[in-house]
Amino acid sequence: MGILPDSILIHLLVLGASFLILSKSADFLVDGAVSIAYRLNVPKMLIGVILVGFATTAPEFTVSLMSAIRGFPEIALGNALGSVIVDDTLALALGIVLSPTVIRIEKRSLRRFGILLLGVDLLAFALSLNGILTRLEGLLLVVLLVMYLVWIVIVEKKDHRLNAGEDVDAHLRVGSLTMQLLRFFAGVGGVILASEFLIDSAVFIAAYFGASKAVIGLTVVAIGTSIPEIVTCIVAARRGHGDLAFGDIIGADILNVLWIIGTAALANPITVSRYIILFAFPWMIGVVVLMLLLARWGYSLKPWKGYLLIAVYIVYLALIFVRFYT
Repeated sequence: MGILPDSILIHLLVLGASFLILSKSADFLVDGAVSIAYRLNVPKMLIGVILVGFATTAPEFTVSLMSAIRGFPEIALGNALGSVIVDDTLALALGIVLSPTVIRIEKRSLRRFGILLLGVDLLAFALSLNGILTRLEGLLLVVLLVMYLVWIVIVEKKDHRLNAGEDVDAHLRVGSLTMQLLRFFAGVGGVILASEFLIDSAVFIAAYFGASKAVIGLTVVAIGTSIPEIVTCIVAARRGHGDLAFGDIIGADILNVLWIIGTAALANPITVSRYIILFAFPWMIGVVVLMLLLARWGYSLKPWKGYLLIAVYIVYLALIFVRFYT
């Protein structure tokens, strides 16, 4: 047991350092995003859906794309679907529970992005029912992504209204847009880098204590690649920017399907057994529907809703072990 315990200690220290870096980097990311929304005179939820959404899904994109290229399609698809489930339950739930106030949801944005999110999820499910997502189907998803981004810009410009000036802290109103963009991307870089170290250490520790690679992939890696969303959601909610946190979750969900699955299928057709598809997709869609219904209920996210989402995630993990490993 000579060197291994020392290795475990090192990885535990790396875990602790990674969490500290994640926390500070998320501060920069959230502050930068809020300042950018203020300077561009656009809703924070829009910044969350696009800018923060792309930034925080970078780990999922990298893992899924490389998995597809290297011939591991189930990891590519499973990581994307699993990340949606983690985002809508664990990440959002922690943001709700740790928020100092009830998170308020904007009706207009929820209707628009909620319907779109559910639509792309159902489309991806329909395309995958034959057990394969072809390059052509991947291209379709990527084209829909481009159309989605163009649509957001057009619609939000039409409904343009100032919403950031009243609730942005004074220190976030100083400095140029360039400085705030640098702050944002410095935060993104720190979050992604710290996430990589955290994932590596977590996988090493889990393997040392006897967890199988399959279990590690469905739990540690799925949660690990969602850490940017989890940390960003918590920090944004705690700072009173619940609309930014919710926008990040919605945006990340849409990107996980259109951007991540789409580009992975473009790189290499994704072939997955119907057994896995008929488990993962219904769970993902069910979790998305539950999240949207809870947000629609009173257009607010109260602590009890967060605890319910955490309970759903625990049930999901339990079913994974029962269905695949017993």
